[in-house]
Amino acid sequence: MFQEKHLAAETTGAFGERGERLALEYLLRRQKYRIVCANYQVPVGRNRRGAIITGEIDLIAYDAGRLCFIEVKTRRSDEFASPLAAVDLRKQRQIIRAARAYRKMFHLTDAPFRYDVVSIVIGKDEKPKIELFKNYFSEQRFEKKTWFED
Repeated sequence: MFQEKHLAAETTGAFGERGERLALEYLLRRQKYRIVCANYQVPVGRNRRGAIITGEIDLIAYDAGRLCFIEVKTRRSDEFASPLAAVDLRKQRQIIRAARAYRKMFHLTDAPFRYDVVSIVIGKDEKPKIELFKNYFSEQRFEKKTWFED
């Protein structure tokens, strides 16, 4: 009973932060990632109204020499949709833009990298279900197509 009230009282921000802490611990202990940065934020452009758009990457880490940009999605249930459903094209584009800025800033443009997602479901009476999806998406979908005429 107390746990139910506690879960309901937890704000969305605090719940997400708890998920990020669980993901961090999971990646460090279970997956042996080397964490470089958490909650990296950088301005990545402006929207149509001129407002600054900030890109955020939840975790940046190395896995076997490969730079990983990691999005963490935490949900109370996966009954209606997986946490992965929230990593839509708009979110992927935003992460890619932030990752490009990070790689450029630290002169890592030639370093191997990938985009991972950690999915966490924290139910009422069960321990958290944590899944790692390595290389969940890539930049290929967002590359501009060039047409050449002969």
